[in-house]
Amino acid sequence: MSTDTIEERTVNIAKYILETKSTVREAAKKFGISKSTVHKDITERLKKINLGLAKNVEEVLQENKSERHIRGGIATREKYKAQNKNSK
Repeated sequence: MSTDTIEERTVNIAKYILETKSTVREAAKKFGISKSTVHKDITERLKKINLGLAKNVEEVLQENKSERHIRGGIATREKYKAQNKNSK
């Protein structure tokens, strides 16, 4: 991969996260790359490319992090709801 491609991908991921308020996991799935690559792109590379965009993305990531336990609880509830439905 050339440097231009990595920079373009980093900016595209950042814009996607801002527009959709998505998580690192969702962005990784959308772009077909690993979570660790997305994380490195938006926490390290983006600061060197566009500091303002990096700060905005960081706000979304912090919001996602603060809501993580809620999403986990919802997922667990849905899992057991589905299990109970299937066992009847």
